Amino acid sequence: MKLLYINSNPKPMEQSYGLRLGRHFLNELSDQNSNIEIETINLYEENIPFIDADVLDAWGKLAAGQELSPSQVEKTTRMSEILEQFLSADMYVFNTPMWNLSYPPMLKAYIDNIVMAGKTFAYTEKGPAGLLAGKTAVHIQSRGGVYSEGPAQAFEFTNGYLQGVMAFIGITDYHHIFAEGMAALPDRAEEILAEAREKASGLAKELASAKRNA
Repeated sequence: MKLLYINSNPKPMEQSYGLRLGRHFLNELSDQNSNIEIETINLYEENIPFIDADVLDAWGKLAAGQELSPSQVEKTTRMSEILEQFLSADMYVFNTPMWNLSYPPMLKAYIDNIVMAGKTFAYTEKGPAGLLAGKTAVHIQSRGGVYSEGPAQAFEFTNGYLQGVMAFIGITDYHHIFAEGMAALPDRAEEILAEAREKASGLAKELASAKRNA
């Protein structure tokens, strides 16, 4: 089974609660199921094209059978590579920080490379239909404040968005692990991380067992 670990946090491991939590989850998953092949994508170290005027023009040209400029060939080729890499995996682990109530821009750019009509979803008479049923997604996120409950819950836009995107392309086997409140409660930061690690261990055991028995 191939797993893509999609990291959108540019910090070094020792400076990030989320990356430490993600590493723990991957280690636990590998310990539980040695047949899992993990491929890491560090979005801030990769060439992830943005949808810009050049790309939009290129898509129009492709639909009309027209020749692309050299820069358009480069961008569309890279987008196809990213999409094919995504399609080749069975499971996805997204590790994201929350920045100003949203995601780092590189994650949105990555999502714009993988949500493609005819590849990950299709237009039907009943509306859009996801094409990636049977795959699994896990979202790991660290947050300085508490957004899963309480007064700030209304500002939780990140997990809901990612879960919605995954469902849109057919991935409904979706799980999330949060470590939140470290900035609001700095004296409890390591305790909060430890609690999240326990949840990650449980989820790793559950998913490893499910994949072995699939």
